[in-house]
Amino acid sequence: MKLLGCAIATGLAISYDVLHNPRLNMTLIAQISDLHVQVADDRAYGVVDTNALVANAITHINDLNPQPDLVIATGDLVHQGTEAEYEQLKIILSQLNAPIYLLPGNHDCRESLKQVFSHHTYLPHHLGHLSYTLEDYPIRMILLDTTIPGKGSGLVDAGRLAWLEAQLNADTTKSTILFMHHPPFPTGITMMDNIGLEGRTELENLIRHHPQIVRVSCGHLHRSIHCQWAGTTASTQSSLVHQVVLDLQPDAAGTFVMEPAAYQLHLWHQDILVSHTVYVGEFTGPFPFSDPKKRRNAPVI
Repeated sequence: MKLLGCAIATGLAISYDVLHNPRLNMTLIAQISDLHVQVADDRAYGVVDTNALVANAITHINDLNPQPDLVIATGDLVHQGTEAEYEQLKIILSQLNAPIYLLPGNHDCRESLKQVFSHHTYLPHHLGHLSYTLEDYPIRMILLDTTIPGKGSGLVDAGRLAWLEAQLNADTTKSTILFMHHPPFPTGITMMDNIGLEGRTELENLIRHHPQIVRVSCGHLHRSIHCQWAGTTASTQSSLVHQVVLDLQPDAAGTFVMEPAAYQLHLWHQDILVSHTVYVGEFTGPFPFSDPKKRRNAPVI
């Protein structure tokens, strides 16, 4: 792997086991977001066949080599928050090869999610919000529920901030990704910023005191956006279904476009987090980086 070559070139000591087993101390995370799954035959906003698009993405993830160690879904799992939609989501997600961890977004209903996914025992039942921490990987992952029931905007209130602080203080040395639905920064897309995150100043103050956080990775925006924030990198990702139109005019109307579905593939290895945007669809290629005509006419040496 190139990361290993880079490490050797800079004089870092790498064990024999790491050289010959590149998956050792490596974590590959597929992050999917904003699925908006519906009951069968419904279309989001009368246009988008979200179920088919999500099923296509699941097939795409299953075809990855190497396979991700886990999949994290950062909210808007379904469109209306009904149990019937979560039942449909459960059917679609059952095709995944990798284990999946769920986080709600503003389109979700915590109670319906817990009811249908009761076999997902990592979901807490005592907090009042569906936040939890994944400890059993080379990188630590904290999933923070930012939803407000019945509202499009998000919130990190005093209770959730205290919970997050306790999680961060529990291990200040292990590198950590914080996953949320609502991003903690303004994006310039007025419609989405109007349903952004409340309490982000307090959150920023907390994050600045925890340099072990290597990324704050979010959904909600239906676009891939990156921002230097609170001493780390914060980002949003594209949706598996439709994308928000990139319009930075202050009075822009909120609209969506059928740009390609995409997800993030986060590679944690040798204390470096590298994130790739992976597009889902049928595209021509791959092609070699050379002209076949020139190859045919090249002299034989």
